[in-house]
Amino acid sequence: MSAPARSGPHQALLAFYALFTLAAGARALVQLTTQYGEAPVAYWLSLAAAVTYALGWYAIRQASVGSTGFASVMLWVELGGVLTVGTLSLVERDWFADASVWSDYGIGYGFVPAVLPIAGLLWLRRQKRTIRTGASSE
Repeated sequence: MSAPARSGPHQALLAFYALFTLAAGARALVQLTTQYGEAPVAYWLSLAAAVTYALGWYAIRQASVGSTGFASVMLWVELGGVLTVGTLSLVERDWFADASVWSDYGIGYGFVPAVLPIAGLLWLRRQKRTIRTGASSE
């Protein structure tokens, strides 16, 4: 594999994934250690979101140099998580005594959690086409 490109759309994705890894991880760790009894399900889901974002960051980095398989899986898993948790948080309000990162499809984060995997999948589709044609990825 070649070195990752230093510019292009994937750099913005990597920045968002790094930011959300830190934001979701810090939120979850603070809540799990200081407020565990209030809403443990929501707090564990926020930690799961942080892990998903960290894996997504790694997957997009790998996809930027041609290894797209893991990114495809991770982005679909992430989208499934956002849609599942988002829907459950609307339908089963009593399960979510406090919000998680993905509650209400990420409303607390400006819906970026819902948009991020879609943006990643769109970039990945373009990246796969670029790899097939052998052109430069950016």
